[in-house]
Amino acid sequence: MNGGRLSAGLLEEAGRLHESLVRLRRTIHRHPEGGFAEFETAALVEKTLAGLGIPSFRVAGTGVVGRLEGTRKEPAVGLRADMDALELDERTGASYASEVPGLMHACGHDAHTAMLLGAAMLLAERKESLEGTVVFLFQPAEETIGGARPMIDAGVLENPRVEAVFGLHVGIGLPCGKIAVSPGTVHAASDMFDITVTGKGCHGAYPHEGVDALVAAGHVLCALQAVVSRGIDPLEPAVVTIGTIRGGSARNVVAESARMQGILRTLSPEVRGLARETIKVVSERTAEAFGARAEVSFQEGYPCLENDPEMAALVRETGSLLLGEENVHDLSKPSMGVEDFAYFSRERPSAFFTLGAGNPAKGIIHPAHSPWFDLDEDALPVGAAMLAAVAANFLQGR
Repeated sequence: MNGGRLSAGLLEEAGRLHESLVRLRRTIHRHPEGGFAEFETAALVEKTLAGLGIPSFRVAGTGVVGRLEGTRKEPAVGLRADMDALELDERTGASYASEVPGLMHACGHDAHTAMLLGAAMLLAERKESLEGTVVFLFQPAEETIGGARPMIDAGVLENPRVEAVFGLHVGIGLPCGKIAVSPGTVHAASDMFDITVTGKGCHGAYPHEGVDALVAAGHVLCALQAVVSRGIDPLEPAVVTIGTIRGGSARNVVAESARMQGILRTLSPEVRGLARETIKVVSERTAEAFGARAEVSFQEGYPCLENDPEMAALVRETGSLLLGEENVHDLSKPSMGVEDFAYFSRERPSAFFTLGAGNPAKGIIHPAHSPWFDLDEDALPVGAAMLAAVAANFLQGR
């Protein structure tokens, strides 16, 4: 597929939007909002789209969908950006740092939103050349319970039917001006689980009269470390993490109950099912060995994010045209982090790529979810141009 016609000059034009994109990003950064509470951000998105003549509407509470129709209504292609912030106190000291205690854009969603608005600016200028419709998907709540599924359930991929969806995420480990993309599984699936261990409370002086739930829980915690190391094929990635353990009421009382919270991350449905069952069996039987009872419950999280080979190839080709082949890389390995763009990838052929935003010379070295996280804002026009170009190139000739 030759996307040169609608890629030509796009990066240079995006560069002229640099100041506007930085302003948008910093406005969003100063006013972070949590999942399904992105009211100011959604309003800013709507106002910006309206200024471009792009109609929009709300879905899933704070989600915003804009539709730019070119020379025909169909085919349609989707571009997605997440908008929510993290529960974190910012420590960067930047002039545009968060003004909301306990909330921070520490994962780049402010930049994602600004870049998708930049793509809308670029494509609005090329409306008469677009061979279909571009659907802009501004999504809430990626960091919490997930906003992608509610948007899909609300019908954002229909009328017109969206045939493919593209998205990106900034990467500090990749220098600004580069992208990375690969076909296949690129992000893990996750499952949250809770384990409640119940024993029998008693006076701490007479432990033989009770069943110590903390002792049983401690052994469960240790036994779970073998779920991956001894229960899963060493060539199959999986991570079991116990993040919290709470129990007991006083130093001289044998605890009657203890609760653990954990998360499972896997890259295949087979391993996911096996690991879930093993966690349950190990927990129950280990607690039983100490005279206690363990109850295990799971809450299904995001699925694996799968990049369609053809869509990933289109991102790679577009990146080569726009940035040069030397600036397009393979993802070295899948991430065990989760990403609810996965729901879009389950519904339509999709591709999710990493946009380089790191720059050690500027001190841009801290990873996502760090209170010191920041990004090289020179990446903003690059991301805007990539999103615009890949959408235009998808529509071309279909």
